[in-house]
Formats: sequence, C-alpha cells, structure tokens
Amino acid sequence: MSLKDKLMQDLKSAMKNKDKIRKSVITLIRSDIKQYEVDNRTEIDDEGIIEIIARQLKQRKDALEEFQKGNRQDLVDESQKEIEILLTYLPKQLTEDEIREVVKATIDELGVQGPKEMGKVMGVLMPKLKGKADGKLVSKTVKELL
Repeated sequence: MSLKDKLMQDLKSAMKNKDKIRKSVITLIRSDIKQYEVDNRTEIDDEGIIEIIARQLKQRKDALEEFQKGNRQDLVDESQKEIEILLTYLPKQLTEDEIREVVKATIDELGVQGPKEMGKVMGVLMPKLKGKADGKLVSKTVKELL
C-alpha cells in the first residue's frame, strides 16, 4: 500500500473515530501533497511524501520550542500529539549515536580535514539521511566531528 493510500485510509478512520487532531494533521499532509502535484503537474511518489511530512515535522518542532518559551502548555501538548502522528508516517528515525556513526564514516570516506569542508560532507550526508534524521542534528554532529 502506498503512503498516499495509507493517509486516505487513516483519514477515513480518524473521521469515523472523531479524532480531530489526527484528522487535522492528515488533512494538512494531503493538502501539501495536492499542492505539490498541482504545482509540478506530476504524481508524487512515497519519497516525495516523506519529504513533505519531514518538512511539516520540522515546522511542528520549531513551533513547539516557541510555545514552550511562551509558557503555552495547551499548544505544547497539541504540538506533541501532532509530532507523534507525523512520526508514524516517517521511516524509523536514527538515534544520535547512529547519526554520529554515519557522519564519521562519511568524513573518513571523503577524507575531509576541517570545518571549511562542512558543505561537502553535508551534501553527501543529507540525501542518505533524508527523512531519517533531523537536519539540525546532523549539522550539529558534523560541526562537532570536524
């Protein structure tokens, strides 16, 4: 079953169960998918959908930080539920240790010497880790190891 079909099935299920948050999150994902397809005049594949979900996850995490700074516990709780829902559609996220191993291997493979070549490392790493790891965390790890 494609990710697109799974989203449609889960949307129907959320509507039947009156799960407002899940319905809202899936509706936003489907909206972004439709927008992509209209803009590019092409059918999106599962990899493209994962990119869209990862982008929405990043937005939610950024918003979560702001809500925590503003002491808005109601919005913090809602954002955390949305993040949990989004994570169910993404591939298993890598831990910090797993990211560190991939970064070390890539640095050794490329023979990179210093922080000036961080862009080179990130250029190779991000396609490998797309949807599996947060870009900020990968960037932070690369800076530490260089």
